[in-house]
Amino acid sequence: MTENSLGSLEGIRVIDLSRVLGGPYCTQILADHGAEVIKIEPPAGDETRTWGPPFENDTAAYFLGVNRNKLGVSLDLSQEAERLKLLGLLEHADVLIENFKPGTLERWGLGYEQLLQTRFPRLVHCRVSGFGADGPLGGLAGYDAAIQAMTGIMSVNGEARGGALRVGIPVVDMVTGLNAALGILMALRERERSQRGQFVEAALFDSALSILHPHAANYFYSGQSPQRSGNAHPNITPYDLFHTGSGDIFLAVGNNAQFTALCGVIDMPSLTSDARFDNNHTRSAHRLALRAELESAFLVWDGAQLANALMRQGVPCAPLLSVDAALDLPHTAQREMRVTLGSYRGIASPIKLSRTPATYRMPPPELDQHADQVFGDKSKFF
Repeated sequence: MTENSLGSLEGIRVIDLSRVLGGPYCTQILADHGAEVIKIEPPAGDETRTWGPPFENDTAAYFLGVNRNKLGVSLDLSQEAERLKLLGLLEHADVLIENFKPGTLERWGLGYEQLLQTRFPRLVHCRVSGFGADGPLGGLAGYDAAIQAMTGIMSVNGEARGGALRVGIPVVDMVTGLNAALGILMALRERERSQRGQFVEAALFDSALSILHPHAANYFYSGQSPQRSGNAHPNITPYDLFHTGSGDIFLAVGNNAQFTALCGVIDMPSLTSDARFDNNHTRSAHRLALRAELESAFLVWDGAQLANALMRQGVPCAPLLSVDAALDLPHTAQREMRVTLGSYRGIASPIKLSRTPATYRMPPPELDQHADQVFGDKSKFF
């Protein structure tokens, strides 16, 4: 085995009891970078196996998207004999991750303070939950869209004169998965010093509040509740979706140098000497007038060509593309952001390490696919 085939987390064993998205997304990150992840599902399987269409051999694409590089087994943890199998796996595990409703493991006699901390002192136990275990909402279940609604994310997403909208991707679940992965890695790093594991908590509610920038910061310092602004940025202008002669572009001008470069590309240098557009503060105060000037100039351009010309001049800009078009971009291929393993296709890891890159070793498991391998080879897993 070459050096490059060993992931940065090679030698770390993760027992994954999580389901749906936040936990599985976390453990796929760890698995891509070399951790040995054993995914333990209930007898009926992770519910996202049924979240289709589309399906591949009766397994929903939703499940396939976040469960590669994992060994799959099934246990009914409501049964004592099955819990003993879990405890056997934990004897040689570094990490346990789960997203049961708080109190579930305790009911089974498997709580962290109740048992795991003492029996497995080096174990890092990560819980992904909706609201955490304490507080007025502690222990309640939480799903991405409901958390978006409660934490203000939906309130700032949507057109200025329209209603609140859910963000089109499960951003809260996924950022919670990222926070869980970060917390696990921090705990493993600290364990090198203390030789002790610890409890790591990543709650959807906390994670959602953490990504309210700049809206929370704006509120703290203005006292004004942020409002929806469509595609426009509340603090920066021009930062919005614009029509061109053919196709829409997103323009994200963050400073005067970029604004000057924009005006040069579209051959409207007069805008840079217009007092209304002298700096971001004045541009924001006159954003409607600036938008009219820009869209008038953009009408003679093809959107993709204009976006490319602007990017080449250091102006942040992009054409508006569909998902299929984005996945078919030459740059997507160049960045090796697509993975194929037989019939499996997925998005590759965005984390690039020069010596120990991510590897893609196994497609997502079928339900209980690796039971014989995990529970039959006592010398390896127990």
